[in-house]
Amino acid sequence: MTAPVVLWDLDGTLLDPAGAITGGIARALAEHGHAVPEDLRRFVGPPVGFSLRAFTDVPEEEVPRVVASYRARYRTEGLAQTRVYPGVEELLEVLHGAGVRMAVATQKPEPTAELAVERFGLSRWFETVSGASDDLAVAPAHPELAHDKPAIIAEALRRLGVDAPDPARTVMIGDRSYDAEGAAAHGIDCLGVAWGFAAEGELGTGFAAVARDAAELGELLARYTSPAPTGR
Repeated sequence: MTAPVVLWDLDGTLLDPAGAITGGIARALAEHGHAVPEDLRRFVGPPVGFSLRAFTDVPEEEVPRVVASYRARYRTEGLAQTRVYPGVEELLEVLHGAGVRMAVATQKPEPTAELAVERFGLSRWFETVSGASDDLAVAPAHPELAHDKPAIIAEALRRLGVDAPDPARTVMIGDRSYDAEGAAAHGIDCLGVAWGFAAEGELGTGFAAVARDAAELGELLARYTSPAPTGR
C-alpha cells in the first residue's frame, strides 16, 4: 500500500500572517500613491502581482514597484508578525510519525514560501515546497498562468514521485476556493480550514469537509491517512 499524501496551503492554513500581508499591501499601495481597497483579506492567497491586477487600479507599469516594496517589507517585518496556527505543528508531527508524505503547495512565490517554511521550522515535515513563479512573470491578459493552483499541485505531486494520485490516500488542505479548485483538477479532495481567510460562503462549496481547529482537522485526515481506508 502506498503512503498517504497530504498537501498543505501556506498562508491561512499553516501560517497566520497576522496582518503581515494585508498591512504590507496597504502600506505598499499608500507608499506609491495608490488607493487602498477596503477588503484586503482577498489578497491572502493569490500572489501579490495577481491581486494588484485583479483587485486594484494600479497601472501595469506600476505593479513591479508596488510588489518590490511589499516584498522588501515582508522579509524584514512581515515574517516577524507571522505565526504558526495553534495545534498545526503537533498535527504535522503526528502525521509525519505515521508515515504520511507531505508537501506545501502554495500560490506564494516559491522562494518566499521556502523562506517562510524554513523560518518557522516546518521544513523537517515537508519533502518539498511547490510555489508560484515570480509575481511579475505574467502578461496582464493571462494573470492566471504563472499562479495556476492545479499546476502548483501537479508540481508538488511530481516532486513526490506521484504520477497518479490515489483519491482515497491523497488530499489537499487549504482555506480558499483556489485550493479546492486545484485539488478537483487532480481528482482529489480538499479539506477546508475555518481559521483562514475565506470570504463568507467560500468554504460552502468544493470542500469535502471543513475543520474548525487542528484537532478536528486531524480527525478528518484519518479518512485519508489511516492504514485501511474505507474509500471516499
